[in-house]
Amino acid sequence: MIKKFESGDKSQLSPHFNVQEFRCKCGKEHEILLSMELVDKLEKLYSALNCSKIIVTSGYRCTAHDKNLGGNGSRQHTKGTAADICCYGQDGQPISNKIVCCTAQDIGFGGIANIDTSYQYTHVDVRTGSKWYGDETKDNSAVTSDFYSYFGVSKNNEPLMKGIDVSVHNGDIDWQKVKNAGVQFAILRAGYGRELSQKDKKFENNYAGAKAVGIPVGAYWYSYAMSEDEARLEANVFLSVIKGKQFEMPVYFDLEEKKQFALGKEKVSTIMRVFLEKVEKAGYFVGLYGSASSLKTHTAVDIKSRYTIWMAHWAEQTNYNGAYGIWQYSNKGKVDGISGNVDLDICYKDFPTIIRNKGLNGYGKEQISTPEPDSTTANVTVKIGNETYKGTLIKS
Repeated sequence: MIKKFESGDKSQLSPHFNVQEFRCKCGKEHEILLSMELVDKLEKLYSALNCSKIIVTSGYRCTAHDKNLGGNGSRQHTKGTAADICCYGQDGQPISNKIVCCTAQDIGFGGIANIDTSYQYTHVDVRTGSKWYGDETKDNSAVTSDFYSYFGVSKNNEPLMKGIDVSVHNGDIDWQKVKNAGVQFAILRAGYGRELSQKDKKFENNYAGAKAVGIPVGAYWYSYAMSEDEARLEANVFLSVIKGKQFEMPVYFDLEEKKQFALGKEKVSTIMRVFLEKVEKAGYFVGLYGSASSLKTHTAVDIKSRYTIWMAHWAEQTNYNGAYGIWQYSNKGKVDGISGNVDLDICYKDFPTIIRNKGLNGYGKEQISTPEPDSTTANVTVKIGNETYKGTLIKS
């Protein structure tokens, strides 16, 4: 049902939305057209995403305003059936548009589209007739019939792979026993700091051992960088260490020193960007490792939107609601073939296929590139050995 409201009407339409949020932003006083079905579905989206708020950046548009914004003066916004929105999680950060698109699809919006390259803003509408799932960063045509396929995200509630991350501190590893124990991927420390002499002493052995038994591998570089220049030096050394190798999993920047966080979010984020951009330009699928806490407090939104995240939260259940591709859920795991404790990880993306198709991480571009998947929500229960881990996840 489409209702008409006076320009000054401040009626509360639902628990989280008021008429004024949907008013035309042309600056003139005129009636507001609004679909109650749109409001109802927005409330369902609010609940499904566990939002702290949803900001309506554009609701009803008069014909003149729609044309001023590049429309034709007769599309969904002018009918009161559309809204452009930005959804925020409980941590106060914007939820990835890719999550919003997939969730909006499940709720049944007739029109859905990504609006910007930062994946923060989403168009949703309740049109009748044919559905329209678009990506306005490309054009105004429909791009898919299924956002899960478009973003390469699985709808099932099971993790794709179980893995570990290791360094010299794990000693000599029997990789055949590790594989037999059910490990499906490994992230290897390549080294730390700014000097080639700081290459991890077990990196070569771990790389060769994992490859020999067919375990997909990634790598990470532990940072001590306190400036942009030091971040560049670390990136150069990292690239030197991994040169000539192939990685089925992403390569990560690991920043977690207290003295680095003392620099503040802005400077820390700049250091992250410098390292990540340099390694990315060298032809690698890069990501950021960080704790659930530091990702909230010391990592800029654009970094979390652009790069895949390896999130560390050592708990049976994580309360981190940002996007991530790998969850490091324990630092006290036991795996046959490794003496002592080892970090345990769960992966939610088919990185080997994505990386090969993109021709990155040492693989030639022999296949057609596919869109990078990002995130969606899933309630998962994972049993590994005698332990059970539960989480309401937003997968990156």
